[in-house]
Amino acid sequence: MNNLNSIILEGNIVRDAVLSEPAPGFTKCSFSMGVNRYYKSLKNEDKNEVSFFDVEAYGKLAEYCEKKATKGRGVRVVGRLKQDVWKDSSGKNVSKVFVVAEHIEYKPAKKPLETTATTVEQPVEQTEAPKEKELVTVTSEAAASEVAEAVF
Repeated sequence: MNNLNSIILEGNIVRDAVLSEPAPGFTKCSFSMGVNRYYKSLKNEDKNEVSFFDVEAYGKLAEYCEKKATKGRGVRVVGRLKQDVWKDSSGKNVSKVFVVAEHIEYKPAKKPLETTATTVEQPVEQTEAPKEKELVTVTSEAAASEVAEAVF
């Protein structure tokens, strides 16, 4: 019988990814992610349970991960669990379980809410003179798309 070791996690990255090269030619990218679980208690109260997982990616996936895995970004990780066991300085056995990523999907990065001025050229109707263009300043992308639709 084959054993199964597979995990799918979806959550948010809680700190920026760190790329390292533990051995020549071997790259590793590490990050932590938080996963929320919402449920109702026996008293019908809304509850939120948060679990944190350490994730590692290797090779080309690690190099890509280092560029994309930024704090706060939504992510889905498909991989396997791995346990490292070692003895600490006092001789006591210590272990750590983490996720080895085999596939990572990134949700679109959230854009900051600050307003940016966008300039859209809008023709001004005149009866006899050649058409001139009037500059319209828009302070949000949603409004900019509305103006662009109205103009064109």
